[in-house]
Amino acid sequence: MAKRKLKKFADVNSFHNCFFLSFEDARAGGLSLKGKWHSDYFKNNNPIVLELGCGKGEYTVGLAQRYPNKNFIGVDIKGNRIWTGAKTAIDNKMNNVAFIRTRIDFIDTCFINNEVNEIWITFPDPQPLKSRIRNRLTNMMFINRYEKILGKNGIINLKTDSEPFHEYTKEVIAENKFELLDTTTDLYADVNTRDEALTSIKTYYEKMFSDKGFKICYLKFRI
Repeated sequence: MAKRKLKKFADVNSFHNCFFLSFEDARAGGLSLKGKWHSDYFKNNNPIVLELGCGKGEYTVGLAQRYPNKNFIGVDIKGNRIWTGAKTAIDNKMNNVAFIRTRIDFIDTCFINNEVNEIWITFPDPQPLKSRIRNRLTNMMFINRYEKILGKNGIINLKTDSEPFHEYTKEVIAENKFELLDTTTDLYADVNTRDEALTSIKTYYEKMFSDKGFKICYLKFRI
C-alpha cells in the first residue's frame, strides 16, 4: 500500500495537468499560473470552474466531460487522491481539466481577481464541533477568499450529506445577503427539476452516503 501511494505521488508530480503549491510558494506570491490559466494552460477564454476538496476528482472529470466549453480545476491537498482524476483526464485526452495540490486556505494565491466563474464544494468535512466551525468551507473566512477570485456574479455550489452543515451555509448566505439560487435537503426526491449532472455524477463519498440511506443536500448561491 505504501509503495503504491508513493508511486501515485511520483506520478502526480510528473503529470502535465497537475500543479503543486507549497506554503512557501503561497507566501512568496502564489502559483506560477496565477493570472495565466487561460493563456498558458487552457489556451482558451472559456469559463473556469473549481472543485474544492475534489478528492479523486470524480466531479471535476464528470463535469468536464459534459461541458467541453468550460475549463475545470480540482483542488485537494492529497496527491494520491488527485491521481485518479488526473490519470483519467490524461488517458481520455481531456484538455479542459487540471488539478492543484494545495490547501484550500491558499486558493486566492492560485488565481487573480475574476479569473474563476464558479465553485463546487462536494462533500467536505462538516466540522460538526463548535470549535471547528471556522474550518467549514462555507465559513466567511473561506468565502472572503473565494470572493477575491470569482468574477462578478460568481456562483458557489454545495453538495453534502450533512443537513446541519447545509443549514449553517444557508444562515451564512442570509446573514451576508448573498443570493440563494437553489436549495434542497433531499436532492434525489426532486431530481427532475435540476441539471442531470447533479445526480448523474457521484463522488466516492456521495455513493457511500447514498448507499447508507443518507439524504443528499444541495444549495447554490451567488456572492
